[in-house]
Amino acid sequence: MAVDASANAFNGNITLSVLVTCIVAASSGLIFGYDIGITGGVTTMKPFLEKFFPSILRKSARAETNVYCVYDNQLLTLFTSSLHLAGLVSSLLAGRVTTALGRKNTMIFGGCTFFAGAAINGGAENIAMLILGRILLGFGVGFTNQATPVYLSEMAPPKWRGAFNTGFQFFIGMGVVAANCINYGTARVAWGWRLSLGLATVPAMIMTIGATLIPDTPSSLVERGHVEQARNALRKVRGATVDVDAELEQLIQSWNASKAVKEQERLVSIFEKEYRPQLVMAFAIPLSQQLTGINIVAFYAPNLFQSVGFGNHSALLSAVILGLVNLASILVSTAVVDRFGRRFLFIVGGLQMLLCMLGVAVVLAVVSGVHGTEHMSKGNAILVLVLLCLYAAGFGWSWGPLCWLIPSEIFPLKIRSTGQSIAVAVQFLTVFILSQTFLTMLCHFKFGAFLFYACWIALITVFVILFLPETKGIPLDSMYNIWGKHWFWRRFVVKGQVNQDI
Repeated sequence: MAVDASANAFNGNITLSVLVTCIVAASSGLIFGYDIGITGGVTTMKPFLEKFFPSILRKSARAETNVYCVYDNQLLTLFTSSLHLAGLVSSLLAGRVTTALGRKNTMIFGGCTFFAGAAINGGAENIAMLILGRILLGFGVGFTNQATPVYLSEMAPPKWRGAFNTGFQFFIGMGVVAANCINYGTARVAWGWRLSLGLATVPAMIMTIGATLIPDTPSSLVERGHVEQARNALRKVRGATVDVDAELEQLIQSWNASKAVKEQERLVSIFEKEYRPQLVMAFAIPLSQQLTGINIVAFYAPNLFQSVGFGNHSALLSAVILGLVNLASILVSTAVVDRFGRRFLFIVGGLQMLLCMLGVAVVLAVVSGVHGTEHMSKGNAILVLVLLCLYAAGFGWSWGPLCWLIPSEIFPLKIRSTGQSIAVAVQFLTVFILSQTFLTMLCHFKFGAFLFYACWIALITVFVILFLPETKGIPLDSMYNIWGKHWFWRRFVVKGQVNQDI
């Protein structure tokens, strides 16, 4: 695929319209973040445990209980991980949905489904209702997580694509912080867990209403044959004084080159040799993000802090602090991702997380003992909190936002929705497996669970150094060329399609 000489002319400036549109679209991250934050806090609330998981309360009351094993309960982990199993299924369907209905409509559908799940969870009377609600939440998150990063990458000017795309992770962080604050405020109320779960309807309404007010992306409109609407959308986001005809023509050419490909053939095309680098990244990047252990820490932070010595309210407050640190670090990523590039953030953030995970493992091993029978002092528990905050900061400005950005920008238009679906599905599958096994792993591996994640962080950082090319500032329709310049991936790129001047 030769690079159009006018590619750089499509960079565009940041207009008020594109800024507002992308902020509204990125707010879809609220629902995923709220769920991540709310789940761990609710599972430490005594009224919630008394109603659904009384065996955990009985276990925690035993004086001889291993501090690592208090929350080792498969039904409790199923409550957490059922969402991700549903998200896995919906993300595999979302590629076809976003192609047929558009990015915007997929986000609206996901928000409505999430709203229904939140309402059921808030009124749950038994485990079956809890799991049903979680499944609907998972379907909603699966659709929005697939559509939103693609929307942001297609709508943002290439020069600022990284900064705009980090907005999705920023709203995920906002959702986490809001949920942790709500958990802290409702923990003293007998029905507080209902309020925490039911208030998930609020971010669902915010993002759904917002999605109805924004235009679909020009790429999506062209993909569905709405050329004039695509022209109007481009004029709106690029500015009334900008000539958008050349950019529109390139979108039309890209789509004409691929529209003859049927949906079944697209699923096959993505496995062809020439797209091998993108496919590997669609698997490796989301898999690697989850193997940093971040969502496990986020889901079970209150449980973890309570296990290492904090009281219930202190544990919930610690989760709030952890979320705020992560949120602040995402702003750092927004400011520097298009200046220093993706690789720099991946590598430095990975090293920071590696050192912190090793530190947590050492503190737990020295203070709680090999068998986990020694309870921590408050000072040592605070040290664990500080290390996890530094870990969360490293994630927030590297692997957090970049996991959504990279898969959404590396695929050509004809397989972009399919590629993003695969990336989101891999993420959900990995989170499901890790969340279903983490509390058991913590019980049996003890501090070794953190060494497990440290080893993975070291491995994925080396992977980035060796195999991930830099993608900052490159127009989406020219992205194919970066693989032909890479020492390893160039063997897969079809000769004659690479412009060596890039």
